[in-house]
Amino acid sequence: MMGCSPGWGCEAVINHQNKAFDLQKTVEVSHGNYAAMMADTITRFKEGKPVLYYTWTPYWVSDVMKPGKDVVWLQVPFSSLPGEQKNIDTKLPNGANYGFPVNTMHIVANKAWAEKNPAAAKLFAIMKLPLADINAQNAMMHAGKSSEADVQGHVDGWINAHQQQFDGWVKEALAAQK
Repeated sequence: MMGCSPGWGCEAVINHQNKAFDLQKTVEVSHGNYAAMMADTITRFKEGKPVLYYTWTPYWVSDVMKPGKDVVWLQVPFSSLPGEQKNIDTKLPNGANYGFPVNTMHIVANKAWAEKNPAAAKLFAIMKLPLADINAQNAMMHAGKSSEADVQGHVDGWINAHQQQFDGWVKEALAAQK
């Protein structure tokens, strides 16, 4: 299994779960430079070889090996985390258990600034970008399209492709200013 870079929090979780789920006899975990290991994993995948790897979303890797299409998310039989996290239940409301606590992403703004800019605060509150779109944008940056001009092009392209949705967000956000 392609794990993660030494010292990352996922390293302790992966090592702990490999023992907790009695996988040591069948799963050999490799920890090292994540980028280098992922490059090897993607090469193996493209060659049609089996892959078992740790990743997260949003991340560009899920634009190359798409969960639900090219690869599947594996689940664990029960929650088991090391150390201070040992009592955290990783089971989701739908019953799925991927073995890690779910992380969420939010736009955070200074409270005083948000109060002075209610339209922007409202826009931040209602915008929801599809995970696949974030993965795709991350893949563009990984491929070298990461300059300020490139990123602005990514933004403009996304808005153009989702103009009606974007316009709806802006309209709702501007209404909060009145």
